[in-house]
Amino acid sequence: MEALVFDTYVKNKQGRLMHFDIVVPKNTKEENVLSFGKEWLQKRGEEVVQFTTNECRFCHIEQATEEMTLNFNAHGYHIIEMEGC
Repeated sequence: MEALVFDTYVKNKQGRLMHFDIVVPKNTKEENVLSFGKEWLQKRGEEVVQFTTNECRFCHIEQATEEMTLNFNAHGYHIIEMEGC
């Protein structure tokens, strides 16, 4: 299954930069990607200053791993934590 990867950089209320990828099935609408990112941040107890298409941008398409596919089925998305998470 092909997956879309959105490269995401946000600052939390304390000013710490968080870098993570939001990975979704290929047919996912962009507004859903933003909702998924906000949901994930809320689950972690993070408040961010701003979260728009400026902070979350399409990067590339890749083949979904088994773990990604499991998360797509359970949550609709998969997060790859990069920096500051």
